Amino acid sequence: MQSTERARIEIYDTTLRDGSQGEGISFSVEDKIRIARRLDEFGMDYIEGGWPGSNPKDEAFFQRMLDEKLTNSVLTAFGSTRRAGVKAENDLQLQTLLRSKTTGITIFGKSWEDHVVHALRTTLDENIAMIGESVEFLARHAEFVIYDAEHFFDGFKTNRDYAIQCLMAAYQAGARRLVLCDTNGGTLPAEVGTIVREVRLALPEASIGIHTHNDSSTAVACALAAIEEGAMHVQGTVNGFGERCGNCDLVPVIAAIKLKLGVQCLNVDSLQHLTGLSQYVDEIANLTPDNRRAYVGRSAFAHKGGVHADAVLKGARYEHINPEDVGNSRRLLVSELAGSSSIAGKAAQYGIDLNRKSPEARSLLQSVAEREHEGYSYEGAEASFELLLMRAVGQIFEPFTLRGYRCIVEKRGHDEEPITEATVKVEVAGKERLTVAEGDGPVHALDGALRQALADFYPEVERIKLTDFKVRVVSSRAGTAAKVRVIIDSTNGDQSWSTVGVSENVIEASWHALVDGMVYGLQPSPRVGAAPVMVQSASSN
Repeated sequence: MQSTERARIEIYDTTLRDGSQGEGISFSVEDKIRIARRLDEFGMDYIEGGWPGSNPKDEAFFQRMLDEKLTNSVLTAFGSTRRAGVKAENDLQLQTLLRSKTTGITIFGKSWEDHVVHALRTTLDENIAMIGESVEFLARHAEFVIYDAEHFFDGFKTNRDYAIQCLMAAYQAGARRLVLCDTNGGTLPAEVGTIVREVRLALPEASIGIHTHNDSSTAVACALAAIEEGAMHVQGTVNGFGERCGNCDLVPVIAAIKLKLGVQCLNVDSLQHLTGLSQYVDEIANLTPDNRRAYVGRSAFAHKGGVHADAVLKGARYEHINPEDVGNSRRLLVSELAGSSSIAGKAAQYGIDLNRKSPEARSLLQSVAEREHEGYSYEGAEASFELLLMRAVGQIFEPFTLRGYRCIVEKRGHDEEPITEATVKVEVAGKERLTVAEGDGPVHALDGALRQALADFYPEVERIKLTDFKVRVVSSRAGTAAKVRVIIDSTNGDQSWSTVGVSENVIEASWHALVDGMVYGLQPSPRVGAAPVMVQSASSN
């Protein structure tokens, strides 16, 4: 079917229900409210809020959502068909779904005869009755019902006719969408496409949806295969959160539907906010974003090789889409593999005119290569690279000069906490300052002493705060004598930046990163934050 003939694809988000089942993910009620608001702003068609009656958190969420006015999205509650041997109107779980007062309700039922017999412990006929009667009862009280056919692909491969009968029962009872679920994630894309095609032939008037899991690492491919065969409704989660290996990741699915298949979905401007949505959900879930995530990852449009970077700067296309189409941006990686064009291009991002054939550019490139060989990495330490660049072209303000430091850690008793004291001597504006500070550890104490030395000359140091501290062993084979790489994240309340230090001594490595962070933060405005946080370095480590 040509894309011009295809209907708009519906996007059904189940991050708040299926996504919350992922290991290490625990949303509070307030978290769920915030994500629901963001999904609505993004333009998601459906937001599945949870399973009311299964836990107090979901009940509280649906109660809170009664006061929320969604603009673009329809909120749905999730549950199962009635129990075997119980009338739909007497089933407490179905009644709880109605009490959620959502516009739509999604229920799942069995499609695999093995599960009907061994999990539900009932007959095949009773299971079909459970599906039809549950959908019919809910459809009389809710605006619409979506039916999720659990383990449909396994059921279809075992007993095609019975799986189709289960769908038919839901369709004839009034289900708006029939969603085929690859619940254990074991079906491959070609097989999904074939089965979806057969279902559409068997139920030509029904609206078919797809719900896939990522146990075979093919959830996105399976969803797209189903869409290409006529499925017009796709379910998944933002960033692929979910049980076991996760659910279908809606982020690349949405991008592929609009940019690859040329089919409409969501709002006209939704795609431009895709990267922001992905980052927001990661933040609420308290998870580190995957830099290599398709379309929205920080590495998705990164160029490391010198030939690639040079071509990109000359206007050649090396990306499969424009990064801006999904709210992302292109990055030129600075590494030992980069060329002088990469250095010049990076300088231009910071408003520095640097000829790629100049001695400064070649010297800086050599410096980066040597430092990476020593263990430095400017990935996630953009401020340290910018300081290198500024020093190379003589456009840097040096707020102080280190004359020396000392750090003492003393433990006075088995049950006593260690005491850390740092002494720092620096020269500021031609004057030497010697300051002492205590801290919870060496870095904290050094930071305190440095701030004391600078505060009278630069009151703005009070706004500069350390927000994160990371240590990584660079050469583990050297054991306790190995070099370590320290990355420190800092902020002044308006912008954030990261700096790096490397040494066999963790305190020395920390000091280098700490000093870089302070020097960067004290650069004259608008130097700090003048460009997006995009300075990165690729490293083989």
